[in-house]
Amino acid sequence: MSAAAPISRDQGRILFWLAVVLSVLMLAPMAWVLLLSFTENEALSRGTEAAFGGHFTLKNYSDIAGNSGVFRWFLNSLIVAVGQTSGVLIMSSLAGYAFARLEWPGRKVIFVIVLFGLAVPEQAVIIPRHQIFTTLNLHNTYIGLMLPGMSLPFGVFLMTQFFRAIPSEIDEAALLDNASRFRIFWKVLLPLTLPAQATLGIFTFLMAWNDYWWPLISGTDKEMYTLTIGIASSQVNFAQTEGLGFLAAQAVFAAIPVLIVYIIFQRHVVTAVSGGAVK
Repeated sequence: MSAAAPISRDQGRILFWLAVVLSVLMLAPMAWVLLLSFTENEALSRGTEAAFGGHFTLKNYSDIAGNSGVFRWFLNSLIVAVGQTSGVLIMSSLAGYAFARLEWPGRKVIFVIVLFGLAVPEQAVIIPRHQIFTTLNLHNTYIGLMLPGMSLPFGVFLMTQFFRAIPSEIDEAALLDNASRFRIFWKVLLPLTLPAQATLGIFTFLMAWNDYWWPLISGTDKEMYTLTIGIASSQVNFAQTEGLGFLAAQAVFAAIPVLIVYIIFQRHVVTAVSGGAVK
C-alpha cells in the first residue's frame, strides 16, 4: 500500500488561512462580548459603537461583586453541573463495564435500548417528565435539576466502547490473583479509562452548565435559578436599568468555570481523541 502524498506548500497555505478564518469567525462573538463588558453602560445606551470609543471601565465587574443574585445563580449552576457530571461518570462507568466486560442475559438487547435514547429528543419526553417531577415534588430542587441529565446514553456508549478496547488478558490475570470483579473494575480497569472519563466529564459539565431548557421549566423559583436562567431574566427585566455592559460582564463571568475546567483536563481530552489511552 502506497503512503499518502505529502501536503504541498500551496495546500498547506490554504489550510492555514482557512483555519485562521474559521478561528476569527468563532472568536469574534466572544471578543465582542468581552469588549462590551469593559465599556460604560451610559455610553452603550447611546449605541454599541461606543465600545470602540475608549469608554472603558471595570464598574460592570464590580457591580457583579455587589449583586448577590448573580453569585446565587453561579452557586446553583456549580452545584447542578458538578452533581450531574459526577452522576454521569459513576453510572456510565458502571454501565459501560457491565456491557463490555460481563456476560449476563439480555445484555445486547438492553444495550440497543440504551442506544435508542440517543435518537429521542428531550422535548419529546418533557411533558411526562414534568408530570413525574411534579408528583414527586422535585421541582425547584437541586435533585430535580440534576436527575434528567444523569441519564446520558452517549456516556454509556462511550465508556462501553472504551472498556471494550482494553485487552481481556488484563481481567484474566487479575482473576488468577483472586481479585473480585469490583476490584478489577475499581483498581485495574477504571484508571485506564481516565482520558475517556475526562472527555465525558467535560462534555457533561458543559452541557449542564449551559443548559437552559430544563432549568427554565423546573427551576421557577428565583432562588433556584441557574446562571443561564438568571442572565436571561436580567435581559428581559433589567436590560434598560443595569445596561448592556453589565449583561456582557455576567456572560464573561459565567464562562470562567468552563475555561478553567477545560484547561485542567485538556491533556486527558487530547489523549482520548488521539486514541492513546490504552497502552
